[in-house]
Amino acid sequence: MMKPQMFIKISLSLLVFLLMFLPFIPLVLSSLSFGWQWPEILPDAISLRAWDYVLFGSSGTWQAVGVSLLIALIVTVINILLAVPAANALVRNSFRGKWIMEAIIFAPIIIPPFVAVMGIHLTFLKLGLTETIVGVVLAHISPTLPYMVRAIMISYQTLSVDWEDQARMLGAGPVSRFTLVVLPHLLPGIVAGASLSILISLSQYLITFIIGSGQVVTLSILLFPFISGGDPAIASAYSLLFAGMAIMTLFGLDVLLKKYYQQKKAVTNKG
Repeated sequence: MMKPQMFIKISLSLLVFLLMFLPFIPLVLSSLSFGWQWPEILPDAISLRAWDYVLFGSSGTWQAVGVSLLIALIVTVINILLAVPAANALVRNSFRGKWIMEAIIFAPIIIPPFVAVMGIHLTFLKLGLTETIVGVVLAHISPTLPYMVRAIMISYQTLSVDWEDQARMLGAGPVSRFTLVVLPHLLPGIVAGASLSILISLSQYLITFIIGSGQVVTLSILLFPFISGGDPAIASAYSLLFAGMAIMTLFGLDVLLKKYYQQKKAVTNKG
């Protein structure tokens, strides 16, 4: 007979699974449908037309996927390089005007993207950065950096300065202290911030459209016209592809983090 704890665990797992994947069922049906309209519960005809267009047609899907991932990864690397020292300064130091600095850093979370992107666009026009991947990357830093800073700040708040002092007393230099003491402790926060940074960058349509001026084509640029009045089947196929790309990216980060800790545990056990 199944134990009550096991029954509750299985029931909660099934509930979470349904809540996560139930919204994808209409998208799958829509992507395989042909002329599916309300109030029909199921499509009358099944067609692979949408997937053929998305995956094998001349839509430029794979090039857009590559550009999207390239931009998201570059933005995330830049965010890490900026957020680690910023979080260190904000958590470990008290200085006049600290709250102003925090307000500036976290302002993009509150301010609508359209407000900021218009000013960025005017500046980038003068600098010749519009219609370029470099310009889009720099523009994506604004809405993604606050999440990276916040995630690493949380990690820094649980990192005792005494650990670094002990490493200093044992002869470790600044680089060794950071790589051997600070970085392993910050890694979960970095991965969490990187996940948010990648997801937000991948989903940016307005910033990419305005700064890229239609010359930098990402998956969101291809997706939006079909969602806003185009072909529902193709829009559903693109939505599923976008969700799959985001899930695989997060899964990859999770695998890398687990592999890192497994290797670290193995080295510790050997020592």
